[in-house]
Amino acid sequence: MTSRGVRHDSMRARNLAVVLAAIHRSGPHTRAALAERTGLTKTTVSSLVADLLEAGAVTEGGAVRGGERGRPGVAVRLSGRRVAALGLEVNIDYLAACVVDLTRTVRLRRTVRADNRNSDPALVLTGLRDLVKETVAQAEAEGLRIAGGALAVPGTVEDGVLRNAPHLGWRDVRVADLVELPFAVDNEANLAALGELWFGCRDADFLYVSGEIGIGAGLVVAGEVFRGTFGLAGELGHVVVAGDGPACRCGGRGCLEVYAGQDALLGALPSVSELVDRLKAGDRQAMETCERAGRALGVALTSAVHLLDPGRIVLGGIYEPLFPWVAGPVAEVLEARLAPMRGAPPSVVVSRIGGDAAVLGAAGLVIQQVIAEPGRMLGL
Repeated sequence: MTSRGVRHDSMRARNLAVVLAAIHRSGPHTRAALAERTGLTKTTVSSLVADLLEAGAVTEGGAVRGGERGRPGVAVRLSGRRVAALGLEVNIDYLAACVVDLTRTVRLRRTVRADNRNSDPALVLTGLRDLVKETVAQAEAEGLRIAGGALAVPGTVEDGVLRNAPHLGWRDVRVADLVELPFAVDNEANLAALGELWFGCRDADFLYVSGEIGIGAGLVVAGEVFRGTFGLAGELGHVVVAGDGPACRCGGRGCLEVYAGQDALLGALPSVSELVDRLKAGDRQAMETCERAGRALGVALTSAVHLLDPGRIVLGGIYEPLFPWVAGPVAEVLEARLAPMRGAPPSVVVSRIGGDAAVLGAAGLVIQQVIAEPGRMLGL
């Protein structure tokens, strides 16, 4: 191919992204309105819209005023009928999958309970691969085409390699080659924060706290997750809240995780739902456990607020069902420690999507990739 041909293909790919992004951001629009918004010619926009229609990324129908004089034109809008994304999650006690279409409507959800602590990566990934096959087959039976997938994992990730997931007992596991799809792998807390951004609170600036066996956090600034230099930002569980506290698996003492992680909250109880039942019944020990966890979380979040100055704090993961019992102690500690220096602390709110945040964030990540690179993702 000549350099002129390469330039033409590159420009076409860029223009496809410009048009689809305009529809995603503020659609529906007529073709004439899209030409005005993007600065492309009407002929170019019509050609690009035709390609997106053929790929199933958009649909056309219904009247809308496009800004031009005369009668309303035909609306071009995102379509949820064909293009979809696959979100996946490996966690300590389950595997999860969801399918989300291009309009961010959840079409399928599947969860498989499993004990993945100190597990064999090959066995877990085999189970995940089976879940992928079943979910993709069901999506295809409904007429959906999976454009790509992303996987949330409870550990640090570098170049598609899960470097360390202490609660899984995994080190240096390559999970990016799971299936023959464009595939991304990211930390569970980061993807949960993005899930909250795209499917939950939709605020542009907040600190998301992911309570699981470990405690992670994702800082969203101007609609983007802050990852840090080495992608390790957000290890809230190992902020020290009591210097002389119990030993933590990380080698330190008094870390937040030993006070407010899932194991600390449950003790001998079998599940979070059992803990919630006891809390609703007024069980004194359960109430005291949540009080202690909430106050420890408040101490850790005080440091986070001083360092990061988030607009609000969103509690997710296991803190979502426990919110009525932990939010009060968290807010009391933040008020006592922050008010003298900075006035009112940031508000503490509950996640709107709860335990689905990470798997939805994984699917949402793919949707964003389709919007940004429709030519590559959709084979246009």
